Amino acid sequence: MSTPTQDLAAAGVSIWLDDLSRKRIDSGNLADLIETRNVSGVTTNPSIFQAAIGNKDDDSYDASLAALAARGVSADEAIFEITTTDVADAADIFRPVFDATGGVDGRVSIEVSPDLAHDTAATVAEAQQLWARVDRPNALIKIPATKAGLPAITATLAAGISVNVTLIFSLERYGEVIDAYLAGLEQAKTNGHDLGGIHSVASFFVSRVDTEVDKRLAAIGTDAALAMTSQAGLANARLAYELFEQRFAEPRAQELVAAGGNVQRPLWASTGVKDPALPDTLYVTELAARHTVNTMPEKTLEATFDHGEVADDTITGTYDAAHKLFADLAAVGIDLAAATQLLEDEGVDKFVTSWHDLRRTVAEALLRTKDA
Repeated sequence: MSTPTQDLAAAGVSIWLDDLSRKRIDSGNLADLIETRNVSGVTTNPSIFQAAIGNKDDDSYDASLAALAARGVSADEAIFEITTTDVADAADIFRPVFDATGGVDGRVSIEVSPDLAHDTAATVAEAQQLWARVDRPNALIKIPATKAGLPAITATLAAGISVNVTLIFSLERYGEVIDAYLAGLEQAKTNGHDLGGIHSVASFFVSRVDTEVDKRLAAIGTDAALAMTSQAGLANARLAYELFEQRFAEPRAQELVAAGGNVQRPLWASTGVKDPALPDTLYVTELAARHTVNTMPEKTLEATFDHGEVADDTITGTYDAAHKLFADLAAVGIDLAAATQLLEDEGVDKFVTSWHDLRRTVAEALLRTKDA
């Protein structure tokens, strides 16, 4: 009898873990999740590294910090060294998955500094530095889908570097991300790169949309408004998948695919349920479709493995209902464009805060180790 995670993989969904730490790598936990939970990739972000390196109950980074302190490096240099080493080592663990799937899975993502979210040139430069330092073909460089991030995504892809586009909340911005991806492939082709070796995912955030829209629905407070609670996140993601299907069936995309290019898969991010009244697998089982990735925190992964009820496709066939929900939300006064822009701004700010917390944590650790 198959497990729910096996069923999810069979439905065409790649299961990625939204977490990484030195302890996971060294203990064998990451390798075990590949075998027992069908995990085929890992995503990271500044908050994840802050939680890992700042964990006072975990001494996994002590030796690295001591060695770096002895070299007299700065906090930023230490963060760069530690995070790229973790990602490179994780990529080695996932290399068999990468090889078995022809480069589709076995991916490990690392994000450019969130301080650069509104600086195109600096984002491109750091993406190239991270790619060179990790030096693994199964790495993905995460770049946020801010206005400044869009041309950086194109330029990074044009250099032959695989990209995870992150912090996508709106359909409008997702359309711009697809344009940036296709332009990057076109330029990569002109630059002589093998398009088959360039991969990308577009990380569309789910639960945060429900959190923000539900807050606004509660403020409106009418029966019509409250009846739409906890529906916007799924509808938004499902319409993103509809857009994915439409755009990659168009001649521009199909010409690139014919030249060896890959489609840019939608990735469902922020899939941990925030509202305890909702099913804990909601943003997994209700977003199953081929050519998608679902990156889950471990709690969501374990809930899915334990009791997820997986169907082959829970997205196609829902488009009319999702469009109607959007119309109904507008009718009661919900401005989705304003809500999703707020979420993008907050997303960048949260990662900036985590990055600065991480910098402070590492700086203090380097000083403490040096003085010991």
